[in-house]
Amino acid sequence: MEYTTLGDTGMEVSRICLGCMSFGSSDWREWVLDEGESRAIIERAIDLGINFFDTANVYSNGESERVLGNALEGYDRDRQVVATKVYGEMDGTNPNAGGLSRKAIDQELSNSLDRLGMDTIDLYQTHRWDYDAPIDETLRALDDAVRRNQVRYIGTSSQWAHQFSRALHTSDDLGLERFQTMQNHYNLAYREEEREMVPLCDREGIGVIPWSPLARGYLTRPHEEFLETTRGKYMNDGRFAERIDTYRANGGDEINDRVAELAAEKGVTMAQIALAWLLHQDAVDAPIVGTTSVEHLEEAVEALEIDLSESDRAYLAEPYGPVAVNGHE
Repeated sequence: MEYTTLGDTGMEVSRICLGCMSFGSSDWREWVLDEGESRAIIERAIDLGINFFDTANVYSNGESERVLGNALEGYDRDRQVVATKVYGEMDGTNPNAGGLSRKAIDQELSNSLDRLGMDTIDLYQTHRWDYDAPIDETLRALDDAVRRNQVRYIGTSSQWAHQFSRALHTSDDLGLERFQTMQNHYNLAYREEEREMVPLCDREGIGVIPWSPLARGYLTRPHEEFLETTRGKYMNDGRFAERIDTYRANGGDEINDRVAELAAEKGVTMAQIALAWLLHQDAVDAPIVGTTSVEHLEEAVEALEIDLSESDRAYLAEPYGPVAVNGHE
C-alpha cells in the first residue's frame, strides 16, 4: 500500500479510500451487503494496508456507520482514519434531521458517533451545500465540534467552486476551522472539476478525494456490455439517466474504448486502468472506491502498481469534451 498526506493536514492516509455506501442493509438499496459480507471486505481492506474509510449518516439510514464501527472495533483505532458525512435527510418526519443548521449538525454528529462507537471522527464532511443554512452558522457549528474533540478535521463534498471559495474565506475571516478536503465527482469520463475546483484545491492545500472514480461502473467494461448489465440498465432508465448520458457525451464512448484497448495491452482490467489514471493526477490524494466484492477491492489496490506513461495518460484523456455539470444535487 502507498500512503500520502491528506491535503495540508499532516495526517497519513492510504492512497485507496474504501467507500462504505454498499455496506449496511439491503432494505435501503437491493445491492447493499449485510453486516457479515461487509465485514469480510473491511477486514480484507485492512489486510491490504487500507487505513482510510468513508461513510455517511444517510447510507442505509445509519447502518453503514454501525457496520463500519463494529468491524473496526477489534482493531487499533489509532491506525484507522474514519470519515463520515452530514446533510442528507435522516427522518422524513423531522425537518431538523437534515441540512447543515447548528441543530442538525449537533444532533447528527452525536448520532454518528454513537453508531460508529467512537469518541472522535477523524474527518467530518458536509455532504452537499445547504442553500438554507448560512455558511457561517455551519462553520461555527463544525468549529465547535473540533474544539469539543468530537471531530479532528472537517471536509466537504460536491459544490460550485465559488461556494467552496466563499466557505474558505469565511473560515479565514472568522478564525474558524477550514475545510481540509473536497470529495468531488471526478473520473476519466467526468473532468469538469479540472476547470475550477481542482485548481482551487491545489492553491489552498485541500485534499482531493474523488467519488465515483470508475464512473458508476461505466469505465469497468466496454460500453456496449455495460449498458446490458443490471447497473447499466438501472442508470439508463431515468433514475440515473442524466449521469450516464453525461459520461457518454462528448467523447465518453471513445474514452471507454481507449481504456479497454490499453487494458488489453497491459494485461489488466479496465477498472484498473481508469483508477490508475486518476491516481496519476497530482491533485488527487485518495479516490474513494466502493465495492461489493473482495476481488474488486484487491484489483483496486493492484492499480497502484500500474505505471501509465505521459503518452498513455494523454491518449486516454484526449477524446474528452465539455459535458453538463453533474453531481452537485
